Amino acid sequence: MLLKETIRERIIIMDGATGTELQKKGMPAGVCPEIWCLDNPDIIGAVHAGYRDAGADIVTASTFGANRIKLNQYGTYDVVRVNRDLALLARGAVGAGILVGGDIGSTGRFVRPFGDLKFEDAIEIYKEQVRGLLEGGVDLFLIETMMDIQETRAALIAVKELTDTFTSVTMTYEAHGRTLNGTDPVTALITLQSLGADAVGCNCSTGPEEMLELIEAMKPWATVPLVAKPNAGMPELIDGATIFTMGADTFASFGTRFASRGANLLGGCCGTTPEYIRKLKEAVAGVKPVQPMRASISAVSSARSSVILEGKRTLSIVGERINPTGKKALQQELREGRMSLVRTMAKEQEHRGASLLDVNVGMPGIDEKETMLGAIGNLSVTSDLPLVIDSSNIDVIEAALRLYPGRALINSISGERARIEKLLPVAAKYGAMFILLPLAGGDIPETAEKRKKIIEDVFEKAAALGFTKSDIVIDGLVMAASSDFKAPMETLKTIEWSSDVFKANTIVGLSNVSFGMPERTWLNAAFLAMAVSKGLTMAIANPGVEELMNAKLAGDVLAGRDRDASRYIHHFSHVSPKVKQKEASSHKTPQDEVSQAILEGNREDIEQRLSGAMDSGMDAQKIVDGIMIPAITEVGALFDRKEYFLPQLIASAETMKKGIAFLEPWLRDTTLNKKPKGRIIIATVQGDVHDIGKNIVALMLRNHGFEVVDLGKNVPAETIIQEAVRLKPSVIGLSALMTTTMAGMKEIVELAQLKSLDCRFMVGGAVVTKAYAESIGAHYARDGVEAVRVAETLTA
Repeated sequence: MLLKETIRERIIIMDGATGTELQKKGMPAGVCPEIWCLDNPDIIGAVHAGYRDAGADIVTASTFGANRIKLNQYGTYDVVRVNRDLALLARGAVGAGILVGGDIGSTGRFVRPFGDLKFEDAIEIYKEQVRGLLEGGVDLFLIETMMDIQETRAALIAVKELTDTFTSVTMTYEAHGRTLNGTDPVTALITLQSLGADAVGCNCSTGPEEMLELIEAMKPWATVPLVAKPNAGMPELIDGATIFTMGADTFASFGTRFASRGANLLGGCCGTTPEYIRKLKEAVAGVKPVQPMRASISAVSSARSSVILEGKRTLSIVGERINPTGKKALQQELREGRMSLVRTMAKEQEHRGASLLDVNVGMPGIDEKETMLGAIGNLSVTSDLPLVIDSSNIDVIEAALRLYPGRALINSISGERARIEKLLPVAAKYGAMFILLPLAGGDIPETAEKRKKIIEDVFEKAAALGFTKSDIVIDGLVMAASSDFKAPMETLKTIEWSSDVFKANTIVGLSNVSFGMPERTWLNAAFLAMAVSKGLTMAIANPGVEELMNAKLAGDVLAGRDRDASRYIHHFSHVSPKVKQKEASSHKTPQDEVSQAILEGNREDIEQRLSGAMDSGMDAQKIVDGIMIPAITEVGALFDRKEYFLPQLIASAETMKKGIAFLEPWLRDTTLNKKPKGRIIIATVQGDVHDIGKNIVALMLRNHGFEVVDLGKNVPAETIIQEAVRLKPSVIGLSALMTTTMAGMKEIVELAQLKSLDCRFMVGGAVVTKAYAESIGAHYARDGVEAVRVAETLTA
């Protein structure tokens, strides 16, 4: 089967769950599934053959956790051999005519800048797995059940750097429609399809009803086929077993709805069986797939948001302030390797209305590449805004694009030979958009006609690498009116032609027009309004200039970009001159600085700010009780409201932890060093090697004054009970990510009852529900923030 051609003709049917099928066939808890399959080839072979016989076009090799990190938790194994042999086993089971997919799952670690696993290490870990799967002859790759967009990028880059084999990428979304790390489906789509994924979608976590909405949200912006692999509903505990109660007929009835919403590949995840897949295939037989609605898209993304630059959308302001030119304080910080001002400038510009952030760290006396990578790492956690990578050094841009957890905009690519020959291929590899700067040969083209010729020449070369007009933003090339009063009109002509004739997005570096003139703000604002009337899409400017932003809002209304003037009215009806004056004159106390550090997750400056608070006369106990605990509580509230997501929660919690450690010498002899609120034992149940959520819960509980004993992951029930007998905790916290292991929670609760332990239970994890928790006599906490509230109630 030629997959890319067949996708255009009919719905492709993928297989269903493997783990629950293996469990039914005798796979015990606590073993490594991949090694158990190698030891029991007939059983996994029967599972594969069952899906083949049910009509699946694609059968997935049992390699989901066959990466170095996961396998090493069970022993020492040859990663390449394990993957090769499991792929060969799948091929032997299904024979010819059925596609075998190499399954790639999470390592269970967050990847930098969101965790401690180095990005290049993650890529190499996945390359090991890919090499083995290629040796095993897989027909395609299935990167699935991913929660972290950066880890997902690492896996996709690993595949694409070794092969051009078809690669499908699916992420798993929580009930609120975002991944655990806060990525929404459209943002994930924009990032992954630009990076080279051949199909994108979602699997696991939800049933088909909820997943329909995710597919529907992605379809208008997809340039690639979409994939949907829902669970058979949500699990329930029945007679001590984890059961998915949605039947095969009900599951299959969603097939035509998925097809009509735009899914091109359909399969099943947890709880589905060959019967589900057989009925799904029957349900969509003869249904024509809805093809991608577009071949390209003008859009950029960060880890948690995206900006679409199409249609009559409001002007996008690119915040210009993260640039050391003329900023002595920022220059000094960058020389010291610090990022406090970078984070502050990012948040201020975001607050003032910027849609993207330009990042330029070029200056003498620093390692520009390492500084740029540090800035990207910090901004990826601090700000939701997509980034514009701004450097004259091609190596710096390449390093930045590789690390950046989204689709970036490059500033810029001109007609100069080096930029064309070296930077265009780099932009193509990482799927970046770029600003096309109409410069060539060292001379500045003074007229719009000369600029048009350069634009057409550069685009011709870019098109040869697969770029479309949707992938570029043309710089109108603003020159100072003070040196040539005709220059602004040539820029406006360039913008008008680029927008109306060439049909591309446009941008200007706004402040250039007023260079050398008095009262520059008025010239900038007037020129912006004129450029908007000619079709300007974006402007690089300082969003902190009130007159400029007001001109932008007014221009959007008059250009018909602000429907019903809703943004204009909202802004001016909510911000009074008195409020603006108060904001401008506000002064932060040392106590405010400590609170802000925790709210922003500023681990870099927390110790310095705590010293300032103590120098102002506050003692350590009052700082913790009156500033730090309220601040981390507010972080929890922001997380609850989905204004913060996991990266910000972790950064704030770690800042709190670092601050408490710094204050410890002053706390030892104070009443703060009092008896903990309660002792809590926490563990991931046996058979489950996922501990990201559990670690976050432990960190949050410690920050709120609990003594936490973390037993780790894959912990046998007997060990947990033995430690509970010895330590006499107030609460036992249990975590499980997989439906195949969550039933172990009930066993632990029952063992505790047999031992007459005087403690309460708190449970959580991706597959755990409140109803399940109540059915086993436990209390439910959906995340680290709620775990604190539950623990405080249970120990009150």
